[in-house]
Amino acid sequence: MSNGNRRNRSNYIVQGGILAAASILVRVIGMVYRIPVTRILGPVGNSYYSAAYEVYSMMLLISSFSLPLAVSKLVSARLADGQARSAYKLFRCTLAFALVSGGAASLLVYFGAGFFSEVLVSTPESRLALQVLAPTILIVAVMGCLRGYFQGLGSMVPTAVSQVVEQIVNAAVSIGAAWFLFRYGLKLDALLDTDTAAYAYGAAGSTLGTGVGALAGLLFLLLILAVYQRVMNRRIRTDKSRQTESAAEIFGLLLATIFPVILSTAVYNLSGIIDQGIFKHLMAYKSYAGTEIDELWGIYSGEYKLLTNVPIAVASAMASSTIPALTRARIARDRRQMRRKTENAIRFVMVVCIPCAVGLSVLASPILQLLFGQREHLAVSALLLQTGSVSVVLYGLSTLTNGILQGMDRMKLPVIHAAVSLALHVILLVVLVMALDLGIHAVVWANIFFAFLMCVLNGRSIARHMRYRQEVRRTFLVPAVSSALMGAAAFGVYEGLMAASKSNAVSTLAACAAAVAVYAAALLLLKGLTEEELLGFPKGRTLVRIVKKLHLM
Repeated sequence: MSNGNRRNRSNYIVQGGILAAASILVRVIGMVYRIPVTRILGPVGNSYYSAAYEVYSMMLLISSFSLPLAVSKLVSARLADGQARSAYKLFRCTLAFALVSGGAASLLVYFGAGFFSEVLVSTPESRLALQVLAPTILIVAVMGCLRGYFQGLGSMVPTAVSQVVEQIVNAAVSIGAAWFLFRYGLKLDALLDTDTAAYAYGAAGSTLGTGVGALAGLLFLLLILAVYQRVMNRRIRTDKSRQTESAAEIFGLLLATIFPVILSTAVYNLSGIIDQGIFKHLMAYKSYAGTEIDELWGIYSGEYKLLTNVPIAVASAMASSTIPALTRARIARDRRQMRRKTENAIRFVMVVCIPCAVGLSVLASPILQLLFGQREHLAVSALLLQTGSVSVVLYGLSTLTNGILQGMDRMKLPVIHAAVSLALHVILLVVLVMALDLGIHAVVWANIFFAFLMCVLNGRSIARHMRYRQEVRRTFLVPAVSSALMGAAAFGVYEGLMAASKSNAVSTLAACAAAVAVYAAALLLLKGLTEEELLGFPKGRTLVRIVKKLHLM
């Protein structure tokens, strides 16, 4: 390998690592700030917030979700050919597209908030929160265009930093606005003799944080763009190619690039809004009170999903970094490299997701008490977490295998698999709610079934098209056995300390620390990770030295 190629590969790995690290940090910040917001809003307020956010996410997905990918792909291709003028024109046309698509979606959500909240998600009280969120669609569309432009220029740093800035501002404003507007809503409830204004205004306050955070991220990117503009102007002046595509050709290219991505992600991500609409309509049909329905959905979205989504974020980050590596191996027709990348990625995700699932199951009630306090519905939320913890493994694997298939240029397969899984999952959800009367537990079981089907279908396709067979012992069995030992240790430490100290916080934190130590030791002693794989971790050399001193490897 030449020095230039080695340097490009090294830079690519560094840039990908920066973006993956930022994505995980953003998810962690997101979980941390949602804890006080959940305490402020309660299950009912969280249900209103969730309803508004699901509609917002759907419209964002349709209008601008794939813009960063499209812009980065098209801009980088032109710069690789030395067409700086064409790349900049493409960026400006994409910006116009973002303004039109994002603006139209914002107006549709703002003026159609009544329809979306009442008919689509069956939560009329979420209308105010949805209207507050509406302008954010336009802001995020423009921001996505800028992020894609910088990624096309070869730098992930502006995207990574803007994501962190956005989330920090989002966290601060969400907590403050939710607290302030919830108090304001309580006064309205007392004045008007109602019981939903506090929750509706509190949810709107939380969504306000999303918009202000996005605006902060956009302003940061505009500042970077202004600084970089002189560099781009120099590149344009030295561009010898005078021919550029017309605006019509650029918009055609954009649509051709965007549409497959929208299709592949939309079907997979629509299950949230579909679940919410179906569950609330069916429960209302069964004569459950509106407040009771909202409370159940708030427990599910504000506590269960919040905790299970964090480890799944690792799989999302791994999928993002796996796609380009698989694409390069596919173009080089290096099947051996494709199989090695796939095996390593799946093993890494399982090493993280399996112990997280066991930990959430064993310490469900203590973790919920630590984060959200002792509440009346603790038994319900703990049972949801114990039942649904397996979804962490299934969603982690299905998310990653979606990315693997995309890296193999099999874009249609995740769409087909998601459509089939979604249809069967909806049928199961209706049966579980109507025939078995499982309530909110029906949603958890239906989602487990959805993720399981995705894993099976994706796994079969990868095996067939890559001629790939997954290694089982180190990928699944060793992490599972290590996690079982970890779970037993965590349970024993928690129960022992609770009997002695009566402090849930001390007992839970000590049990988590013991769980990490036992899992790491068991995983290494059972040869779940090799020295080479451990070196690939952050501070890998230091980890290897420590592990060898402890005689674990």
